[in-house]
Amino acid sequence: MRLSIVVIIICFFLFSCSSNKMPDVSKMDVKLTTERFERNLFDTTASSLLTYLKQVNTNSPSFVENYLTKILTVDPAWPADTAAAYVNGFIKAYRPVYDDAEKIFGDFAPYEKEIKKGLQFVKYYFPDYRLPQKVITYIGPADGYGDILADDALAIGLQHHLGKNNPLYKTNLVQETYPEYISRRFEPDYIAINCVKNIVNDLYPEKQDDKPMVNQMLEKGKRLYLLSRLLPETDEYKLIGYTQDQLKDSYAHEAVIWDLFIKNSLLQVSDKNIIKNYVDESPKTQELGEGAPGNIGSFAGWQIIKKYMQKKPAPTLQVLMNLDTEIIFQEAKYKP
Repeated sequence: MRLSIVVIIICFFLFSCSSNKMPDVSKMDVKLTTERFERNLFDTTASSLLTYLKQVNTNSPSFVENYLTKILTVDPAWPADTAAAYVNGFIKAYRPVYDDAEKIFGDFAPYEKEIKKGLQFVKYYFPDYRLPQKVITYIGPADGYGDILADDALAIGLQHHLGKNNPLYKTNLVQETYPEYISRRFEPDYIAINCVKNIVNDLYPEKQDDKPMVNQMLEKGKRLYLLSRLLPETDEYKLIGYTQDQLKDSYAHEAVIWDLFIKNSLLQVSDKNIIKNYVDESPKTQELGEGAPGNIGSFAGWQIIKKYMQKKPAPTLQVLMNLDTEIIFQEAKYKP
C-alpha cells in the first residue's frame, strides 16, 4: 500500500513538472514575413499617393482599408483627391515620428524573430489555430490604435514602441489617451507581447458578464497564465504590465493583497463599477497605498491559477481555459 502511494506521488510530481517544462518548439514550421508599410507610405510623393494606395490594397486589402478608415479615420465617402490630401497631411505631420522609428527599427529582423517564436508556441499548444503569416509595420496617430490582429496579419503600430521617454508620449494629446502607467510600456520589447496578447484574445475573446469579482479575477488569471506559457522566456512583470519593482512588491505583499479582497468581502461583489477597479488597467490600487499597482485582482487571479495548476495540472491549456472558475477557486485552496 505504501509503495502504491509513493508511485502515485512520483507520477503526480513528474506530470506536474513535465506540464510546466518549456517545450522545444524550434522545429515548429511557422511562416512569417514582414511588410514595412510605413516606409513605402512615407517615401511616396503626394502625386503618386493614390497609385501607391491602390497597389498595396491589392496585396493587403484588409489592412489598407482598416488603416485608412479606422486608423487614419478617412471617410469612405470622400473623393479620392480629398482622401489623398488628408493622408499626405498626416505624412507631413508625422515625419519626425517616422524618422524616430527608422532609427530604432531600421532592422526589424530581431522583432520578427521574437514574434515568430511566440507563434511557434501558439502552434505547439493550439495546432488548429490559423496563424497570421505576415507582420505589417505602420505609423499611425499617437493617440490612436497600436498593435492589431487584422484578418490576415499582425499589424504593429511603431508609433507606440519608440521608448517610454520619447517626447511624443509626454504631450497632452497622448497622455489623455495613454497616461504614464500605460505609455511606460511603449517600448520595442512589448511588440511580441502585444502580438501574442492579441492572439490570446482571438482564441478566447473576453466576455462581458455579470459574474462576481472572484470569477473575473480568475478569468484574467487564466489569460496571464496562458500568456506566460506562450512567452515562457518573457519577464512576468512585462506580461502583466507592471514595473519590476511593482511585481516584486506584489509578491512580497501577496498575503496583504489577498486580505484586501477577503476582509472587504470583495470576492462575491457583482457591481461592474467596483470590479473594474481591481481587474482593469489603472495607475494604482488606492487601498494598498501609492506604490501599489492597479489591476491587482488580475495579479491575485494569476496566483490562484498557478496554485491550481500545481495541485491539479490540467492536461492541456485548452482544458484549463475552459474550466469553470468556481471549480478552480474551490480546488486551488489559495491562501498566501
